[in-house]
Amino acid sequence: MNNFYVSENALLQRFDATKRQMGLTTQNADELHAWRAALRAKVRLLLGVDQLTPTPLNARVTEVVQRDGYRRERVEVDTEPGVTMTMYVLVPDGVVNAPSVIAAHGHDSAGKLTVAGVGDDPEVAARIATYSYNYGEVAAQHGYVVFCPDARGFGERRESLSQGPDQVFNSSCHQLAHMALPLGLTVAGMWTWDLMRLIDYIGARPECQGQPVGCIGLSGGGLQTLYLSALDERVACSVISGYFYGVKDSLLVMSGNCDCNYVPHLWENVDMGDLAALIAPRPVLFETGRQDPLNGSRGITNVLEQYAITSKAYALLGAEDKLDIDIFDGPHKWHGAKVLAWLDKHLR
Repeated sequence: MNNFYVSENALLQRFDATKRQMGLTTQNADELHAWRAALRAKVRLLLGVDQLTPTPLNARVTEVVQRDGYRRERVEVDTEPGVTMTMYVLVPDGVVNAPSVIAAHGHDSAGKLTVAGVGDDPEVAARIATYSYNYGEVAAQHGYVVFCPDARGFGERRESLSQGPDQVFNSSCHQLAHMALPLGLTVAGMWTWDLMRLIDYIGARPECQGQPVGCIGLSGGGLQTLYLSALDERVACSVISGYFYGVKDSLLVMSGNCDCNYVPHLWENVDMGDLAALIAPRPVLFETGRQDPLNGSRGITNVLEQYAITSKAYALLGAEDKLDIDIFDGPHKWHGAKVLAWLDKHLR
């Protein structure tokens, strides 16, 4: 039998020795504000957000389909030179002016199709049933104007290596990461930038002007919601589902997870609880299933450790009522039991 001389243990030890150098340690609100400003600047730098260049949105509606209780528009906007974001916009019947919700998708989603409830294809319908993936459609049926974008590398935005007819549920995260990282960019940073530009577009929509914007998402959609909410204060309310745990258990030990999770030098500075602390005091609800394998070998303990970090920030700002977690018995999926009430409380 061969012996293998692996580096994994050395990397785990390196994580323990270098982790959270900018983690939350503040003792009062003034210190928290200063920490937040410094960490936001650092995270933007690590993600590569500040390297991206805005361009006129040039929004165009290419299709309008009437559904039961809402119309579905297919829209394109330009987020940087040469980069187009595709999306569905769900506008409830009779709405003149209402709060909006960004519904970010995760993996195994066919991009915007699942969150927008476009289940005409049996395989898409199966994903919706498995993950309760049509949370964008549910929010629209509840009266919100909902924006369901394709993240880069998904749906209509798949890159050249993922465009085969049998790859509709695949993503281009691996290809994008390999191209972006040597250029000082990251997949998570490009996703965050695109959602920031989406908020620019939402502000120009007559149905949404003057109204607050929420963001919700499962798994990779939770990743997008976490980074967007941490870095852009225009997000008034958030729901992060299936994406909140300590990175050592869930992304370092479980190192086979998708490339979109990995940001150079991030873990030397923060863990997920610190990132979520940047959202305070704006409302954020977390969801996690007790049987979600992405929580790692220690399960809910790994989640609650990060929740305790975030809770400290909310306590320092006297905003404990703006933070909540829904721990449910179930696997990696959207739960939704508290979501509509949470959105109504903080967006309406």
